[in-house]
Parts: sequence; C-alpha cells; structure tokens
Amino acid sequence: MARIAGVDLPKKKRMEYALTYIYGIGLTTSRQILDRTGISYDKRVYELTDAEAALIRKDIQDHVMVEGDLRKKVAMDIKALMDLGNYRGLRHRKGLPVRGQKTKTNARTRKGKRKTVGSA
Repeated sequence: MARIAGVDLPKKKRMEYALTYIYGIGLTTSRQILDRTGISYDKRVYELTDAEAALIRKDIQDHVMVEGDLRKKVAMDIKALMDLGNYRGLRHRKGLPVRGQKTKTNARTRKGKRKTVGSA
C-alpha cells in the first residue's frame, strides 16, 4: 500500500482516482501530477514502484498544498474573516450558511438540531 502525504492509498484503485483520497487533490490536480511525473492514469496503486511513489511524493511536495497545511490555511482564512467582522465572518461565527442559502426551512446541517420555541 502506497503512503503519500500521510495517506494510505487504496491498493486496487487506478492512480488518477487513488490520489483524490488525499485532502486537497481532486481529479484535475491528480491528472496534472501524473502528467508531470509521466505515470499512466491506468496504473494501479499496487503496481507502483518505490521510485514512482517517491516521484509523486516529491511532485506533490513541490507543487500542491495538501492535508495538514491546507487544513491550517483554511482554518486561518475563516478565522481572519471572523476577526474582520464582515458578513461572511459573522455567518461563520453564528454557525449559519455563509453563501446566501435560505434558512427559513433548510440549513439544518449548519444550524443543528431544531430548537422548538413557544409551544404551549
């Protein structure tokens, strides 16, 4: 099992899809990495040699922000919005949807379990 960027990739998946298991790498980025390293999209993870795995690791390290660093950056960006006190920051602070969704009937994921008010 190949371990890249702190993530164990699933053995039987094709490389282009296996790389998407790493936080911060989607299908397009995965294909760009494989193009730069010269590895076939169709190659399975268990067929990967140690040299090819090292090549992928180096390319990700040089060109893509992934896992812990990316999570930290996202958290710091949200914290900066909240510190500024702009609209998006206030929505984050209140735990409401940030991108203009309606909240009268939906948004249960952000708002949490219903709190019944005023039933007698």
